[in-house]
Amino acid sequence: MDFQEAAEHRDLRDTVRAIAGKFGPDYYVPRAEAGEPTAELWAELGRNGFLGINLPEEYGGGGAGLAELAMVCEETAAAGCPLLLLMVSAAISGEMISDYGTTEQKQHWLPRMASGEAKVVFGITEPDAGSNTHRLSTVAVRDGDDFVLNGTKHYISGVDEAEAVLLVTRTGRDETTGRARLSLFLVPTDTPGFVATRLPVSAKLPEKQFVLHFDDLRLPASALIGEEGNGFHQVFHGLNPERITGAAVCVGIARHVLGQAADYASTRAVWDVPIGQHQGIAHPLAKAKIETDLAALMTAKAAWQHDHGEPAGEAANVAKYAAAEAAAAAVDAAIQTHGGNGFATEYGLLPYWGIARLLQVAPVSREMVLNYVSQHSLGLPRSY
Repeated sequence: MDFQEAAEHRDLRDTVRAIAGKFGPDYYVPRAEAGEPTAELWAELGRNGFLGINLPEEYGGGGAGLAELAMVCEETAAAGCPLLLLMVSAAISGEMISDYGTTEQKQHWLPRMASGEAKVVFGITEPDAGSNTHRLSTVAVRDGDDFVLNGTKHYISGVDEAEAVLLVTRTGRDETTGRARLSLFLVPTDTPGFVATRLPVSAKLPEKQFVLHFDDLRLPASALIGEEGNGFHQVFHGLNPERITGAAVCVGIARHVLGQAADYASTRAVWDVPIGQHQGIAHPLAKAKIETDLAALMTAKAAWQHDHGEPAGEAANVAKYAAAEAAAAAVDAAIQTHGGNGFATEYGLLPYWGIARLLQVAPVSREMVLNYVSQHSLGLPRSY
């Protein structure tokens, strides 16, 4: 085991951090407060080749792996600019189109996703299904050479910024088990029958949330990604990258707020000494730093396993759990360090609390990760 980071990875981190640092919290926080997209930063990352770093070179990508994309996610967040759509468009959609798309689909979508010209978001969540994908009610039915879709999706991120949604649908049931057969479709957001309604949330994020309705939405068979009815395998192959990049975003958030809190604690003096001299301030920050470093190690392990074709489900779940917990604890410690200033817009901490707290719920909740580890790692009876 070699824990020395490769020179090219150090260079990658330095370059991404330099690009995102030109924007920083002074750019990100007002957009998060206003719910405005971070379009300028996204375009800059695309121009420099970082949005498609994990995509194949023949389609305009960097030819690297998920490990490198996770570094991009971490370093942008560490510079104060966490980007949820890196987890969605670059990780889930990019990886699934690369792995399962036709040559024509790859040629049409991947180069423009890599350049930042196009985003493809992901639609799986439904109000009555929760984490149970077998209960999805959005249905795609064959009609001649087409498919006709009907159904609803909730909490779909970034639809207003996207050119298409990678949509998970039910296209039948297994005759033996009765479980749903899933299929994935690339659905352009301007397709007739596609209705997106803003879903207001109180968390301060640049990325908006939407409810999607499909009313006899007609798609050609060429919109199908991969094999009809084999979407369950495809979806879970794509969810590991989302969890790994989500963990990387959380590690970056924790690094950013801990750096800000340490600076504040070193310069803010009460009773003639810096407040960071007191263990009541120093220890929570130190604890959060330790938890962040541990989460970063598991995130790196999960990305390595994915890139080397090894089963990455356990490590991806553990990384996402550990990193989300670390980020939430780090933001809480940073707010506490700032005292009343922790709630002041000037210091810009609350948007980071919102995204860290969100990532304890999504893309998979803490409880479902604990269920996974209980069952698959410890061999305990399934509890749900």
